[in-house]
Amino acid sequence: MIIDMPDTTTRDINKRLLQERDEGGAIALGRVLTLIIDADAHDPEDAIEAANSASREHPCRIIVITEGTEERRANLDAQIRLGGDAGASEVVVLRISGGVTRHLDTLVMPLLLPDAPIVAWWPYDVPENPAEHPLGQMAQRRITDTSTCSRPSRALRNLARVYTEGDTDLAWTRATLWRGLIAATLDQPPYEPVRRAVVTGESTHPSVDLMAAWLAHALRCPVEIERVPGAPAITQVRLERASGDIVLDRPDGKTAALRQPDQPEHRIALPIRQLRECLVEELRRLDADEVYGEVLQKGLARIDA
Repeated sequence: MIIDMPDTTTRDINKRLLQERDEGGAIALGRVLTLIIDADAHDPEDAIEAANSASREHPCRIIVITEGTEERRANLDAQIRLGGDAGASEVVVLRISGGVTRHLDTLVMPLLLPDAPIVAWWPYDVPENPAEHPLGQMAQRRITDTSTCSRPSRALRNLARVYTEGDTDLAWTRATLWRGLIAATLDQPPYEPVRRAVVTGESTHPSVDLMAAWLAHALRCPVEIERVPGAPAITQVRLERASGDIVLDRPDGKTAALRQPDQPEHRIALPIRQLRECLVEELRRLDADEVYGEVLQKGLARIDA
C-alpha cells in the first residue's frame, strides 16, 4: 500500500502512521531500529529496494530523505509505503525543498521509533564528516559508500581523517569474503611470514585500497596495488612467502581460484557482493567496527607511504 501526502508535516505523517496501525494491525511492532537514508538529489529507489530486502532480516522503520522540486518555498511532500511495498518494514519517503533542507534532524526526529537504535546511510554522496552531519549526530552507526563517489580515493582518505567510532563504509563490507578467505589460508601451516603482498583490481574501486590497507596493517609487509581500468572490483590477491606464493584469483567477478604450494587448486564461488548483502551485514552490528577504524586510519597511511 502506498499513501501519498503532498504538502504535509511530520505531525500529519505520524498521525497517518498511527491511523494505519490502528486500522491495519500492529504494523510497527517488532521494529529493531530506524534506518535513515539520505539520498540527496539522487533517485532513491535502488536504496529503498536494498533496504526493503534487508528489512526482512532486520525489521525497521525506513525514513528516506530526498530533494523534491526546485521551488524556493519550504515544502514537504511525503509518501508512506506499507505491506508488500515495504518489505518487512514501513517506509516513509520525504521529498523536501526550500528551507526544509537545512533542518534534517528536526525533520526526522518526530518519525523516529522510540528507544530504538538509529542508523544513518548515505548511499550516494558521502558527507565531509558523517559524525558531524545533522543525521549522523543522531545515529549509533553511520554507513557511507565511497564506491558511488566521483572520486572514491579522495573520499576514502577524507573519511580516514575524520573517522569516528560508529563509521563504516560499504567498500569495506564488499571485501569481507576476501578477507575471510585470506585469513583462513594464513591460519594453515606453514606459518611463514608474508614477504610482500599484491592486490589487483579496478583502478578506482575503494575496496581495492581497503583490501591493501588491511593486508599492510595486519601483516606489516610491503603491499603493492596493481590498478586495472574496467576490472570487476578486486580480481587478485597474491601473498609472497618463502615456500611459494598464495594466490586468490577472481578474474571474472564470479568464481575464484585459490592456489597454494603443494596443494591442488581450489575453486570457490566468490561473486561480487550486491548492495542488499552489504547492507544486511552492516545492520547486524551496532557497535563500532574497530578493525575498519584501524585499517582506515593506519593501514591506508602505510600503503600511501
